[in-house]
Amino acid sequence: MRPSLLDPLFVPITSLAGVGPKVGALIEKVVAVDLGDRAARAGDLLFVLPHTVIDRRNRPGIAGSAEGAIVTLDVRIDRHQPPPRGNRSVPYRVYAHDDTGEIALTFFHAHASYLEKAMPEGEHVVISGRMEWFNGRPTMVHPDYIALASEAESLPLVEPVYPLTAGLSGKVLRRAIGQALARLPVLAEWQDGAFMRRQSFPAFGDALARIHNPADPIDVSVDGAAWRRLAYDELLAGQVSLALVRAKVRRLSGRPLIGDGRIVERLRKALPYSLTAAQEFALAEINADLADPERMLRLLQGDVGSGKTVVALLAMARAVEAGGQAALMAPTEILARQHLATIAPLAAKAGLRIAILTGREKGRERTDALAGLASGEIDIVVGTHALFQETVIFHDLVFAVIDEQHRFGVHQRLAITAKGDAPDMLVMTATPIPRTLVLTAFGDMDVSKLTEKPTGRQPIRTVTLPLERLDELLGRMVEAVAGGQKIYWICPLVEESEEIKLMSAEDRFASLKPLFGDRIGLVHGRMKGAEKDEAMRAFKQGETRILIATTVIEVGVDVPDATVMVIEHAERFGLAQLHQLRGRVGRGDIKSSCVLLYKDPLGETAKRRLSVMRETEDGFMIAEEDLKLRGEGELLGTRQSGTPGFQVARIEAHADLLEAARDDARLILSRDPELQSDRGAALRLLLYLFGRDEAVRLLRAG
Repeated sequence: MRPSLLDPLFVPITSLAGVGPKVGALIEKVVAVDLGDRAARAGDLLFVLPHTVIDRRNRPGIAGSAEGAIVTLDVRIDRHQPPPRGNRSVPYRVYAHDDTGEIALTFFHAHASYLEKAMPEGEHVVISGRMEWFNGRPTMVHPDYIALASEAESLPLVEPVYPLTAGLSGKVLRRAIGQALARLPVLAEWQDGAFMRRQSFPAFGDALARIHNPADPIDVSVDGAAWRRLAYDELLAGQVSLALVRAKVRRLSGRPLIGDGRIVERLRKALPYSLTAAQEFALAEINADLADPERMLRLLQGDVGSGKTVVALLAMARAVEAGGQAALMAPTEILARQHLATIAPLAAKAGLRIAILTGREKGRERTDALAGLASGEIDIVVGTHALFQETVIFHDLVFAVIDEQHRFGVHQRLAITAKGDAPDMLVMTATPIPRTLVLTAFGDMDVSKLTEKPTGRQPIRTVTLPLERLDELLGRMVEAVAGGQKIYWICPLVEESEEIKLMSAEDRFASLKPLFGDRIGLVHGRMKGAEKDEAMRAFKQGETRILIATTVIEVGVDVPDATVMVIEHAERFGLAQLHQLRGRVGRGDIKSSCVLLYKDPLGETAKRRLSVMRETEDGFMIAEEDLKLRGEGELLGTRQSGTPGFQVARIEAHADLLEAARDDARLILSRDPELQSDRGAALRLLLYLFGRDEAVRLLRAG
């Protein structure tokens, strides 16, 4: 049961003054927590943290104000100059002065009555905003703060700047956050006093108050004491949660899986290539874990095209040799069926009995699959979330593989555990992860890395092209299709949107259909399963040569002779996603290209992303750069372990705190496994505050 002193933080944000359903929906868009089916709570607002500040402490006077500087000026209003009646193209101007000079305050489409009330002629007024100089004359366009001198105490000298969304003002968000802060009770300290002093950490509540009401820019700096305190708290909550999950899973004693090697050997002979050294090393680590009586929890991390699926298949074969069953779970039906298409021919040559189970299997097909799993006639099953259903019963599940782990949650790792007698578990990700994020998101696992790609893979030439040169690109596409090449064309949207003015997949398909005729296909996530299968089959077999798609083909799709990837509005995608999409080509022995179409003008972050994509194909280097560029927000779907995500993308700055948090988590659990001490009670509060619901559930269960 949740501690009652936290109840004020668990009320819906719509119960706060000035936050109705409309504003609440906007605030939910900037809350960093994956809310799932629940509404945002007041406590969620505590962790909507500012990413920078506006420093209004600079008071240089009008004459001493530099071009482009944010300044605060004490001025006296001289006169108002409204635009001519009916001519809204001319701005409204208010002229003022101080001891150093005169300034024009400029307003477009202004309401005269408001300005006359806010700045009466002859009154002493405090204004703040960005200074501009035109022809040697100072001006300030739309000052962002105006107050009579008698009311200037309310001016925030260091104003926090929060992430916003269309329709939500910073003022409204700040007011809501202030109410959430007022609801934060005085909490017992869960940190060790000596550690607090060494780190110069403020108390938890003081740290939040300092960040939301900064007195100095250092208060919202990633290097500041307040931010470091909260960073450590989040990291500690994460590591305690992962340690609890690991302890829970490890308590389920596994059994050694040692086969005679017959099936594995047949699989190796069926492979059309030799394993890389990295694959062999990872497989040796997995085999050693399988042979150990203790249950395996291992992450297999590899770049696009590094051969994770083959490693997983060989490991599953070993489990079958030992007399058990194996399951391979994928996040999407397309990926599950692609895995089946990849491993089924190899499995047949090795004598492995394999089946698929997704939401699409119905009737006799589903009945037979369920019966085969229950009787043990099926050795390996490939499936989606459908494998979690109660009707799915295994005869003897001893090994589970979860692909694209970042799309699943910690609780789903436990759910698959319930399907067998403490099955060994291998989770895979094709998104390379920097070391510190591995420790954060997958701290309950051992890690194997695949750092090589199979021999024969050709480098992918990556170019950027503005959308203004689309006709030139289309001419080259016509030539490429005529030459027998296959082309992916990725769009960010399925269909036209009133809110986002981008070319959708359906519109792009319609625009290119006259040019390519029957040689063009379309696939997106809203199509029925059979339609998607048919579109992919036609493309793979060469009946269509250009496939218009959304990111539904981001992972798992394997068409070795596809040689061109066009990504439209590439500036709208993150680095990791661009890298995943590019990895759909260059999978054969033919030189491939990736064209990143972008819309000008580009921001600095978008420019850097596209530049990185041109410079390297190294997924681990791209992941590191992605970490630097993202700033605030979630990077890897970290909600899988309950992380609000305000700190994860800046973790590189706090690697020392991460190591300390890992050590402290181990120490806490070794001394007090069920966290029943006074400090343990405080840690429960910490876990509640950071949304570690799975960890709290495990604590309650003992």
